[in-house]
Amino acid sequence: QVHLVESGGGLVQAGGSLRLSCAASGRTFSNYFGGWFRQAPGKEREFVARISENGLRTYYADSVKGRFTISRDNAKNMVFLQMNSLKPEDTALYYCAFGTEYGGMKYWGQGTQVTVTS
Repeated sequence: QVHLVESGGGLVQAGGSLRLSCAASGRTFSNYFGGWFRQAPGKEREFVARISENGLRTYYADSVKGRFTISRDNAKNMVFLQMNSLKPEDTALYYCAFGTEYGGMKYWGQGTQVTVTS
């Protein structure tokens, strides 16, 4: 059974940093795209970042470009999201996911809360 467990969320002041981790188990995800999404209260879930199977290609939402960095460690079956220069509007529940480049995300974690205070 596949499990994705996010960690690293928390409460931080604007301008601060957090590093989210996603640990996957139940199968190997080295052949899958990895991604991060977020959902703020009252809003729909939105794309944040994704990374190709080998880590060479990364994509970001315009709202986080230049501040967030996605990475992965296939040996550990993990994906990370380094978040710098955090803003109150980054406050959301952050989810990690794995899927295929054109088939969408298939596996999802339960989320980790990130709260940024002004």
